[in-house]
Amino acid sequence: MDRRILITGAASGLGRALARAAADDGARVLLTDRDPAAGELARLELAERLRERGGNPDRVAFLALDVRDDAAWDAAREWCAQHWGGLDVLVNNAGVAAAGPISDIPMADWDWILDINLKGVIRGVRTFVPMFEAQGAGHVVNIASLAGLMNLGNMASYNVTKAGVISLSETMRCELEPLGIRTTVVCPSFFATNLADTMRTTDPAFEVMARQAIAGELFPGPKLTADDVARKVLRAVDRRKFLLLPHVETRLLYAFKRLAPTPFAKGLAAANQLVQKRFGTNPAGRPRATGRMR
Repeated sequence: MDRRILITGAASGLGRALARAAADDGARVLLTDRDPAAGELARLELAERLRERGGNPDRVAFLALDVRDDAAWDAAREWCAQHWGGLDVLVNNAGVAAAGPISDIPMADWDWILDINLKGVIRGVRTFVPMFEAQGAGHVVNIASLAGLMNLGNMASYNVTKAGVISLSETMRCELEPLGIRTTVVCPSFFATNLADTMRTTDPAFEVMARQAIAGELFPGPKLTADDVARKVLRAVDRRKFLLLPHVETRLLYAFKRLAPTPFAKGLAAANQLVQKRFGTNPAGRPRATGRMR
């Protein structure tokens, strides 16, 4: 369909899968990432994939972009204007993870995750919505998380950022849809990515938990891959779907929360206690590690 798509955090994980799926669909794709070497490698591999399939490798490009950098966002907008004459879909995907008891999270870690997970999305929206308004069309995809809907224990800073992305997306839907600008917010559960590699936590036990959860080792049932989620995201854009819950269990949990909020909250607290017991966390009785895991 010759869409023009910009994806943040496209050097790995879901961002890379989204770039691959979009290119396979015939879109022009601008991969962006704060790691120039990893981003260029992702571009080269995607270009080779297109070449092998008889496509045009020049339809994919890479631009270094740290979502915390206003100047980098401005440069991305100018690149799209100069090379493509605009943009059709902005995917705010870049993000980091954090975990640990509320009382232990340093303010520096709050600033770090808010600046990337929430303000990074805000910067992307502020940068490209004026372009979409001038075009009279555009679509913003904000990658949030199940955590923004469920508010799991010992993930306060991560939960807050993802809930903020959902709130922002709902506001955008109300404000921008009459202008021809669509919004999709994606709330996946756990699936295999390298998200835990940049994780910050005040308790090493939580790193173990996060790695097992992201690898799909904590929860039974069928597993979705990053490629599965990517394809669902692109279908949601095609269908102009606002809220995407890619995992079946996520849809069931969200329905349970809405229909029976009090039992849901009690069940969530009980599950959190089981997790703490399994991974050796004890907020009341054990000195916690003060080192930071990345």
